[in-house]
Amino acid sequence: IVLTSSLSAQKLWVNAFAGLANYAGDLQGRPFTFSQAKFAYGAGVSYEVSERVFVRGGLTFGKVAADDKKNNKNTIRNLNFTSPLSEGHVAVEYYLVNLTEHSISPYIFAGVAVYGFNPYTHDTSGKKIFLKPLSTEGEGFYPNRQNYKLTQFAIPFGGGIKMALNENVRIGLEYGLRKLFTDYLDDVSTTYVDQNLLLANRGPEAVALAFRGNELKNGSTYPADGAKRGGIHKDWYYFGGLTASFRLGANSGGGSGSGFLSNKKGSKLGCPTKIY
Repeated sequence: IVLTSSLSAQKLWVNAFAGLANYAGDLQGRPFTFSQAKFAYGAGVSYEVSERVFVRGGLTFGKVAADDKKNNKNTIRNLNFTSPLSEGHVAVEYYLVNLTEHSISPYIFAGVAVYGFNPYTHDTSGKKIFLKPLSTEGEGFYPNRQNYKLTQFAIPFGGGIKMALNENVRIGLEYGLRKLFTDYLDDVSTTYVDQNLLLANRGPEAVALAFRGNELKNGSTYPADGAKRGGIHKDWYYFGGLTASFRLGANSGGGSGSGFLSNKKGSKLGCPTKIY
């Protein structure tokens, strides 16, 4: 019983992540960039199904932000946002080569995730204002525009490269995209609504933050109902950074997690062979 428990534990790994978060959407000038990226971090566990297939679960936290002043996409609009991100995901990793026999291996992953976000900005006095309750594009009262949810599903996928320092410690680099099913991560999606309609339903603060071009020197007035405010494509967010993995139940004698006693011939890491 003790041996079985030990071998099972050796199939579990603890993972840590630290890097950057960014997003692709209406307020970001380029789809993939380090510009305006924010710090992100996470932790989780992996189960070693085989030497090249792992199932992992984890939590990742970060922040995304963008400002029209910092890109050339739509400076007249003069919008900006920041949103915290919290994500839980389950994914499958596939390694192109066996890390018990090689020092380095590329890998890919894909899975499912649930994430939370909550875009906000600051008004001209510096006060923090959450944008969803303002319905800046008429969500909830304009025809065919529903309120968006702050907790949603996503599809995470990506890849990286991992190095085995020894049998029980691995470090790497990872880049992961999140396919979203909303265009409101940045609270910008479709067209402007009539400012009088917005004023009547959500008040002057909503009007002031739906279009901020009038805050600029030589700024313009609030656009007409139906004028373009955002694009038609869904938003994305992505993480990139360093990873570290540590085997649970490791002992000084090593072991690959499948019940090992003697070293495997030719193994670069001195990994033992299986008992059949």
